[in-house]
Amino acid sequence: MLDVQSFAAGQWIAPGQGARNITSAITGKVIAQAGNDGLDVQSMLGYARDRGGPALRQMTFHDRARMLKALALYLMERKQVLYDLSYDTGATLSDHKIDVDGGIGTMLVFASKGRREMPDGHVYLDGGPEQLGKTGAFMGRHICVPLQGVAVHINAFNFPVWGMLEKLAPTLLAGMPAIVKPATATCYVTEACVRMMLESGLLPEGAMQLVSGGLGDMLDHLDCQDAVAFTGSADTALKLRGNPNLMENSVRFASEQDSLNASVLGPDAAPGTPEFDLFIKEVHREMTAKAGQKCTAIRRIMAPQSQIEALIEALTARLGKTVIGDPRLEETRMGAVVSASQKRDVLEKAALIEAEAERVYGDLDGFTVQGADKDEGAFLPPLLFHCADPDGASRVHDTEAFGPVSTVMPYRDLDHAVTLLNRGKGSLVASVITNDGDVAREITLGSAAFHGRLYFNNRTSMSEATGHGSPLPHMVHGGPGRAGGGEELGGLRGVLHYMQRTAIQGSPDILTAIGQQWVPGAKEIDDRAHPFTRTFDQLDLGETFNSPPRTVTLEDIETFAHFTGDTFYAHMDDEAARANPFFPGRVAHGYLLLSFAAGLFVQPDPGPVLANTGLDNLRFMAPVAAGDSIRVRLTVKHKTPRNDEYGEVRWHVTLYNQNDEVAAEYELLTMNAY
Repeated sequence: MLDVQSFAAGQWIAPGQGARNITSAITGKVIAQAGNDGLDVQSMLGYARDRGGPALRQMTFHDRARMLKALALYLMERKQVLYDLSYDTGATLSDHKIDVDGGIGTMLVFASKGRREMPDGHVYLDGGPEQLGKTGAFMGRHICVPLQGVAVHINAFNFPVWGMLEKLAPTLLAGMPAIVKPATATCYVTEACVRMMLESGLLPEGAMQLVSGGLGDMLDHLDCQDAVAFTGSADTALKLRGNPNLMENSVRFASEQDSLNASVLGPDAAPGTPEFDLFIKEVHREMTAKAGQKCTAIRRIMAPQSQIEALIEALTARLGKTVIGDPRLEETRMGAVVSASQKRDVLEKAALIEAEAERVYGDLDGFTVQGADKDEGAFLPPLLFHCADPDGASRVHDTEAFGPVSTVMPYRDLDHAVTLLNRGKGSLVASVITNDGDVAREITLGSAAFHGRLYFNNRTSMSEATGHGSPLPHMVHGGPGRAGGGEELGGLRGVLHYMQRTAIQGSPDILTAIGQQWVPGAKEIDDRAHPFTRTFDQLDLGETFNSPPRTVTLEDIETFAHFTGDTFYAHMDDEAARANPFFPGRVAHGYLLLSFAAGLFVQPDPGPVLANTGLDNLRFMAPVAAGDSIRVRLTVKHKTPRNDEYGEVRWHVTLYNQNDEVAAEYELLTMNAY
């Protein structure tokens, strides 16, 4: 019997008054208890705001990214403990890997993105500067800074590790502390994971707390600097979203909730094609993985009327080979739903669907369970329905049986398929199995507005595709309408949910000081040795090198043209070039100008500049003809450490002609030694 504890204001607190029993999905026996009505929520909020928040905000984005990576690797070494605990949730080893390995992988992705896409600083720059006045003396830009409150994460039972880590990673990277509240039914797995992270010593004090049980009146004490992220049922989301305090204080609330996800068999994917076989495999996996207890599972299966019979035959044959049993057994392919109460809920919802659809697979009395008592455990067979008239039905489009339940329905043409897809009134994901790009485009235009993600797969992508039901941290996980309207994950989009976007306005020097990125018009430092002779640490923002001029000759242009093979008429035919509205006659190649620019600003001796790694935002703004001259201004715009040996320097490069007009502008990237 496990006593699942909470971690509140720096202390582990055992279950107390209001504790609930937790049963094994395999045996139905009580294995744990959790809950404590005596938690001091005010102290928890204060602990997060006063200790966790300041400690995290003192760290840079890169510091927090390194912390995430270290946490992920620490958990990776201990994941077997989480596997062993998770069997009593009814999940198989394959299911554990989705949950545990998926959560750890999500942390690693955010760690990588934090190092590569965010600055080693405290302010995230959202877009470039905007010139607000005529001369550029008054500028503006958008920045993002961490909210100075606490993020309250309310998670679902089906993914006790991934569900926590996929919210925690972007929250911590943003610089915000979190209070995690897992679903009670599987909170013993979450508690074990939280203990590992706290015992690692990698988290600042107050960065993370755990509520095993109910939140009490915590939501009543949140304010505009706090955020709530919820995953669960639409009914619960509605109650939470309607909290008067959340509405009065405009507390950020994001939810990921019920979703009638669908999969469409393209009209080209007939039996015998790779796409048809792939479709059967995808649907079967989504019906049986986690015993169908996935927010992204396929609930509605759509196929051309002519393929319905073959589809049902192939899918029922595959379902018939699925071994249901004790998830600890190697041969088991589908375990149990999480509890007896969840089993009852699935059966009640399935009965509503069966009122308008025929059950074509799933014997509730005759199915067998390997290695366990099917009456004592929360076992169910996969239940497949066929709705012959999806236009006249309603329950198949609005009822989610959160278990191994799905409904096949026919469509007449693509317009009809789009209509059926959209009757779900908003979903996390819809998949389309097709090898026809026109089919993919038509469905995208017709139904993208109703879905958070559209997943297309076919013979080309099937070897690498991660599956209909696999949310990836790089992409948005959420959806409109009944799916909740949230947009978790999605790379840095998920991080920005826990930050405030603010418009700052001022002089170029003020914007440079705030954002730690040089803005054109800000102070330049041009009285030092050549910047290429100075190490990464020695360089300052605004440090500038102004080159002497160089005249571009007709011989230069022709030599470059013949040497490179770029004999475009604008460089070689004066009459044709003059007929072009952009050129006064023959002009220098843009890439010739870049080459000359490098020759003007490069310091050739060995030094701290290790490599030129590319350029960004190149624009050619004025033509340069034979006889014109160019000069270069090279300015340190931004610095980003990369490892212990070198960092990336972003240089602002401007090419001027003899009239001081800007001929070209770009950003040069170099790796510089410390």
